[in-house]
Amino acid sequence: MLARELALDGTGRLLDGGCGPGILTVRLAHLFDESVGLDPDPAMLAEGRRVADERGISNIRWVQARAEELPAAAPGSYRLVTFGQSLHWTDEARVVETVYDMLEPGGALVMVVHTVQGRPRPPSPGPPPIPHAEIEALVHQYLGPGKRAGQGAAPIRTHRFEDVLVRTRFGAPRFVFAPGVPDVVRDTEGVLSGYFSFSWSAPHLFGDRVDEFAGDVRELLASRSPAGVFWDWPGDTEIIVARKPA
Repeated sequence: MLARELALDGTGRLLDGGCGPGILTVRLAHLFDESVGLDPDPAMLAEGRRVADERGISNIRWVQARAEELPAAAPGSYRLVTFGQSLHWTDEARVVETVYDMLEPGGALVMVVHTVQGRPRPPSPGPPPIPHAEIEALVHQYLGPGKRAGQGAAPIRTHRFEDVLVRTRFGAPRFVFAPGVPDVVRDTEGVLSGYFSFSWSAPHLFGDRVDEFAGDVRELLASRSPAGVFWDWPGDTEIIVARKPA
């Protein structure tokens, strides 16, 4: 969908801000000459590098830095800058304006997020849903009530991304929805690794209690599904596109 929306053809450069374990970076890299995955967490970058190496993807450079350190952290002109569920961890308006200057004419800033609220929910393919509320309660039990990122805490958001964009040089964005896969089934370890991939519940945040936390999650999941399989529907994929004039 992004390739069609932005006429991506294997040329230009990609910057994926707050890339985490490289989920978006790795998926989009083939659409560009060069790609940069940027994240402040070295463990996340190591996982992204591992997956890219495993898949033979050699055009990604991994940079440990915060988005607020742009453009110095990853200088140059970009055709596309993406934030996959990560812009809200940043000083949004400041970062957006910096990205505007880093884009080539006609380039785009894209935010990719899961949207559940207001989207039609498909029926379960059979297994019980992942007990997200209870797992998040366990995360809060170990780490406290506020969501963390790196060594800090996530800001409390009362606005949407478009509220930020309309006050910048980008102006009002375009919204595109890709239907979420309705029948994803994960096993216990898949559910646990999914939570460890989030910046607010990354393994290092638990310190020497990480194994204890993992054990509690496995115990909870076993009580909800003796077969150890769960339905996962994260919602539809909302793609928020802001263009720089050509």
